[in-house]
Amino acid sequence: MALEICVKAAVGAPNVLGDCPFSQRALLTLEEKKISYKMHLINISDKPQWFLEISPEGKVPVVKFDDKWVADSDVIVGILEEKYPQPCLKTPPQFASVGSNIFGTFVTFLKSKDANDGSEQALLNELKALDEHLKAHGPFIAGEKISAVDLALGPKLYHLEVALGHFKKWTVPESLTNVRNYMKSIFTRESFVKTRAAKEYVIAGWAPKVNA
Repeated sequence: MALEICVKAAVGAPNVLGDCPFSQRALLTLEEKKISYKMHLINISDKPQWFLEISPEGKVPVVKFDDKWVADSDVIVGILEEKYPQPCLKTPPQFASVGSNIFGTFVTFLKSKDANDGSEQALLNELKALDEHLKAHGPFIAGEKISAVDLALGPKLYHLEVALGHFKKWTVPESLTNVRNYMKSIFTRESFVKTRAAKEYVIAGWAPKVNA
């Protein structure tokens, strides 16, 4: 019995998988655990009535467990780990928050119109901290095996690479070799290639926020 999951459709292409990193996190977990699923693509700018009935706040992803729709990727991933314990994707608690500030600092830098506001340095500081962690514990955040924290951070790093590359012509510095290798190893995983949004849809998703 396939699990049903609602995820974001691409901006301007309602039949194509969209650019939501939280949706991708849930899809990655399903893929890594080899759980069969049926995907419903939701046009975020024109949400269907049936979707608003199961997700009143209109948020994605939502997954149906035992006839009940559940929102929030944190909650979804937790339930998947509980119901489908193999392979284990649990991240040891001491590593669970590694890289957790990267997405916020990335968004601030992406939207920044002032080169001297410190937003680039704030992002670099977070990436350097991740690089040092990976140097000591890698290749993944919790060691040899990929775990939940990587599946949450990977999609965010993909957005960072695509959006900053497009809007700011910015790339992760070559000196951060551990981060660059980490990104490459996640982005080339079969599960990631299958669940990522095409670059043009990542760019389309960020454009209104960047140009605001």
